[in-house]
Amino acid sequence: MAVVQQKEPSCASCRETTKKKKTIMASASSDEWRTVCDKFTNAQNLTVVESRNDPENDPFRSKYKARELLREIHCSLKSFEAGEGEAESGEEIGDQRPIEPPVDGQREDGFGQGFSGDSPAGLRAAKLGAVEYYLGVNHVDTEELSAGQEHLMNCMKQLERCRVSSENVSLFIHVRNQLGILWAGRDETETAQGFLETAESIYQRYIKEDGSPPTDMAEYFTTEEKLLTHQERTKRFELAYTHTMYYLAQVYKNLGETERAATYCHSTLQRQLQLNQYSPMEWALNAATLSQYYITKGRYMEGRHCLSAATVISGLAGEVPSEAAAQESETESERREQLMQKRAEIARCWIKYCLNVLQDSKKLLEDSIGELDTDRQEELKRARRREEEEEEKGRKSALLFGSEDTFDSIASLEEKVRCLLPLDFAEARAVFLVGQNYVTQAKEYFQMDGYVTDHIEILQDHSALFRALAFFEEDLERRCKMHKRRVDMLEPICNDLNSRYYLMIRRQMMFELAEIYNEMMDLKLTLANRQADTQSLDNHTIKKFNHLCSASAKYFQMFLDSLCSPEGKIPEHLEEEVLRPALVARFRLARLHSRLISSSVSVQLENLDKSLENYNYVVQYCEAHPEAKAAVETELELSTEMVGLLPLKINRLKVKMTANN
Repeated sequence: MAVVQQKEPSCASCRETTKKKKTIMASASSDEWRTVCDKFTNAQNLTVVESRNDPENDPFRSKYKARELLREIHCSLKSFEAGEGEAESGEEIGDQRPIEPPVDGQREDGFGQGFSGDSPAGLRAAKLGAVEYYLGVNHVDTEELSAGQEHLMNCMKQLERCRVSSENVSLFIHVRNQLGILWAGRDETETAQGFLETAESIYQRYIKEDGSPPTDMAEYFTTEEKLLTHQERTKRFELAYTHTMYYLAQVYKNLGETERAATYCHSTLQRQLQLNQYSPMEWALNAATLSQYYITKGRYMEGRHCLSAATVISGLAGEVPSEAAAQESETESERREQLMQKRAEIARCWIKYCLNVLQDSKKLLEDSIGELDTDRQEELKRARRREEEEEEKGRKSALLFGSEDTFDSIASLEEKVRCLLPLDFAEARAVFLVGQNYVTQAKEYFQMDGYVTDHIEILQDHSALFRALAFFEEDLERRCKMHKRRVDMLEPICNDLNSRYYLMIRRQMMFELAEIYNEMMDLKLTLANRQADTQSLDNHTIKKFNHLCSASAKYFQMFLDSLCSPEGKIPEHLEEEVLRPALVARFRLARLHSRLISSSVSVQLENLDKSLENYNYVVQYCEAHPEAKAAVETELELSTEMVGLLPLKINRLKVKMTANN
């Protein structure tokens, strides 16, 4: 959602603003009013500037001083009001029935009822409401939430007396924003939603029906020569609504309305760029985080756009200070740490983008046995032109980030990586290389020394990138080498990790290594079978095959051993998070033991006994725990079949061994 262009004020409206400003001050002498304005300026300075330097043992000192000044201003306003009287002669009051807002904030939005916003009574109510607002924010800042709520609701009550107008619309929105934040912090999400959605509707209706730059709250207590320009008023008003959208994004996320939350977050980020009100690194990290939502929904064009914008905007934060500079200055050291960390986190979001693109493409192209479906591939290639046209059409209708300074840079970065799913090895490799480049960037910060969990997660993503790319590789030897790269990056770390501190991570790596070796074994056997049948495999091939088979079995067994008690006892009941992996590991172990090649009948028998033992475990566990059947339907069916067949094969081997003896 772009920032709405508000109506240009006429010269007459400028004169009217000055006239209204004089009305605000009419009930007090010039000196008295200047004193009020000075107190307000001092209160703001204490709140915004001086409070940053408050000591740790008195963290709210400046804000307490600001509170006293605001209370004095409130007393002064009440005395001015008493001197002037509540109602002006001839003033149109309209419908002044008291309107108590329900706690959830769902109420009339303030159009068409109460005092006119530019009337003396309306302006007095706005000023008193503004002081209540600032007192409410002050109490919330000092962690006195109930008192803060009371003052904010007092502000609401003052505003109920008025119709929404350019003189008070900013306050109408600000107070609801604050109440929304307050209730969200109490986990009263629906109550927060009511206040914020009302603020949104007030903004939208005001823009539609009036649209002139509204008075800012601070102007209630500003001398005439310090009034804001129309441009500054517009900017502050739009920023208040941007905050409304930001808070609504959080509310919708907490309510589980993720698509709506993403829409509001996207619009918030765009408005922050247009208003030039953002911190580059914070904005970039928010955009990168938003990309992860789009990625999970398969909306890769939007995901890529968010990440490209995040990368470009993060560059506006400047260069990372050198190590030497960081050692000399604590400020530079903190800045170096922050820039490196946040840019590494953005790099990790890029890795997830590339990985998901490749994995979704694999799902689209694989057949029933997990191989490339060439007919499907050709069909999708023929449809590619239409897909590219739809991408261009979608881009034109999308809400794009950027300003005149950054738009071209963002578009240039987008061109370096596809948002359409790759359909062959060349396209997949291009995505893979982008992902691998960001792996290198992420690892520069998230090193093993200090960031063990993060470093390993990045390695696991790198391994997954290789696995996804291998799917597109038709040369089985090269595919096998890709899997070998995965082993080389994971195996040393898996073996060095301390199970006491990193048990879950180590289990993940054991299982992945077991699957990698299993896949390499299948590839080697397929290659050998293209040249000859199993009976005539040469000794080198058999040795290689058995090595891969044994390595896979070793890691599956290590995974299963990690589930046992310290005394080595197998658990009678498997927890839900390890149920399927444990039963699959048993099934795979059974298969691996039966596939080991040996000329010795006694060794064959030993391997088949181990195979039968593991098949039996799967069947017996599911019989004892019927709820487990749904987790391993295919494995259970095959295990049941093998429990019936393997004893026959074992008996035949025993007869053969007896005959040979």
